[in-house]
Amino acid sequence: MKKKWEGQTRGGLFGYLFFVYLIRIFGVRFAYLFLGLVVIYFIPFAPEATRSIWKYAREICKYNIPKSVRLLFSNYYRLGQILIDKVALGMGKSNEYHFEFENYDEFLSVLNQDTGVVMIGAHVGYWEIGAPFFDKYGKKINIVMFDNEHQRIKRVLERHSQAQDFKIIPVNKDSLAHVFAITKALSEHEYVCFQGDRFVRDEKLLESSLLGKNAKFPLGPFLLASKMKTPVVFYFAMREPKRTYRFKFFVLDGLESVKGVRPEQSLLNAYTKALDEVLKTYPEQWFNYYDFWK
Repeated sequence: MKKKWEGQTRGGLFGYLFFVYLIRIFGVRFAYLFLGLVVIYFIPFAPEATRSIWKYAREICKYNIPKSVRLLFSNYYRLGQILIDKVALGMGKSNEYHFEFENYDEFLSVLNQDTGVVMIGAHVGYWEIGAPFFDKYGKKINIVMFDNEHQRIKRVLERHSQAQDFKIIPVNKDSLAHVFAITKALSEHEYVCFQGDRFVRDEKLLESSLLGKNAKFPLGPFLLASKMKTPVVFYFAMREPKRTYRFKFFVLDGLESVKGVRPEQSLLNAYTKALDEVLKTYPEQWFNYYDFWK
């Protein structure tokens, strides 16, 4: 049986500590230079992830072999850059980065409404990086995520990082506590953020087309957003050259009503349309390391 994603991110304590001290002593640029060696290691020694990205390049993006090789390397390298940026920004080095925003005024007009907001992102680029830059809005952001990260790694990041403005709503498959926390946050006119492109085993699913091929998506975020009747924003933060992040906001202005199509399915279809647009521009920033389209 194909291994499914279990809600746990790859990486070890030594790796996090190594890059924390590398950045602290030599700076971000040196960490990027060393990253190339890490990528060369991961390509053969992370076979499942490498296989999934190779299949993505060849069968989904329809690239030839040389272009697929370039995408494989650039995918791992870009992920490494983003993880380095995460540590560097947590250490207070935000002045070394640049941030560009698309549809930001429209996005803020939604946040300023007297209601909760559901934001749905994806494992494309690094959407969490935007939270500290939303000023007063950041304190009302609740990020829903699986809480399977190793506790020692979390303590290392907390010890070497500045405090985060946003809050975490941890998801535990054996508890419904996160459902009540989400409902409470929305009722208090706060913002709840989901990743819409991953699910774990036994989760209820929906299906939609992404990059021309059908794939499965978690039902939860789309069902909840359609039931709560709150504004919905699709939000992506893509890394660009010269340490620049581009934030793209897709603000939904109502859903198209299609006979026989449930609201949650219509919402998912709108989401995959936006995600499709992003991936066609930034194909190397797809960070789902399993057979997503199977």
